Amino acid sequence: MPKKEAPLPTLKNFLPAGAYEPVSQYLFQYKVHLTITRARDSVLGDYRNAVNGSNHRISVNGNLNPYAFLITLLHELAHLLAFQSYGHRIADHGREWKQVFRQVLTQFINHKIFPADIEKAILMSIQNPAATSCADDDLMRVLRKYDPEKNGMRMIEEIGLGNCFEVKGGKVFKRCEKIRKRYKCIEVATGRVYLFSPVYEVRVVDKVN
Repeated sequence: MPKKEAPLPTLKNFLPAGAYEPVSQYLFQYKVHLTITRARDSVLGDYRNAVNGSNHRISVNGNLNPYAFLITLLHELAHLLAFQSYGHRIADHGREWKQVFRQVLTQFINHKIFPADIEKAILMSIQNPAATSCADDDLMRVLRKYDPEKNGMRMIEEIGLGNCFEVKGGKVFKRCEKIRKRYKCIEVATGRVYLFSPVYEVRVVDKVN
């Protein structure tokens, strides 16, 4: 979908039930310019602080399921709140940001917005929040259950040893053994070795000889 500013009533279509009111309070209070974008490979959301009289700007990918959308939006709101308190004196995902994000997530958990399995995964994740939205592997596995049909997409860990898969851009790999937390994969065309996150989503293809 194209990038566009999201009128607040429209935002309800992207959020789980019960999330709109507390989210809109943050957006109104801090005068956030929110945009909903097409799917981006590199990021799920983004924050830009207010400068020279402009509004704070947040963007979130519009292809996320409602729970992943909310968590991503809260991740970016935590950047805003940390900036309000500390300015540029802190690391992007340092101790101060983690504390703020933990507080914001706890607030929404208390609103009983998340299903029990997502709530449990969040409670585990907020002990040390990840720098990238929804980057915690266990949380990603749970959130993925709430995605619409993926048209043949699978996570790397769901692909059998020796089977082949295609990533965005068309490169084809063969899945090999797991090394610590990642999977060794060989690019079929070049023989080069890459390591993939177990929850990285790819498309299974016929075995390439």
